[in-house]
Amino acid sequence: MSDSGEPPGPSGLGDFGGLLESAQAALSAQAQAANQIVTGTAGGGVVSVEMTGGGEIRSVTLSPSVVDPDDIDMLQDLIVAALHDAAHQVTELQRQALGGLGDLLGGMPGMPGDPGSGESP
Repeated sequence: MSDSGEPPGPSGLGDFGGLLESAQAALSAQAQAANQIVTGTAGGGVVSVEMTGGGEIRSVTLSPSVVDPDDIDMLQDLIVAALHDAAHQVTELQRQALGGLGDLLGGMPGMPGDPGSGESP
């Protein structure tokens, strides 16, 4: 018997139907999150990056004041910082879309929040 008082499902898997429903709901929420757009910024907004919840970069906007031909390194650093900010927001968007399941998957290899995934928590 499981904690809910119901007998375990086939092969002792417990409430497999509930797990399947949760997974379907999580996939649906994640698909909706993939269609949302987040904006990452750096340098007080002089560089901004729009990215979908699925991680696709939609645009990069640079303020004319940040374009200095004598300091390309700074501009490159600001673009990388804005991309990082946008990626962090995508990770948070996906985590929110998955709800409690996102917390469970956060430590799994390759999932957002996993130290080896390349994405920040």
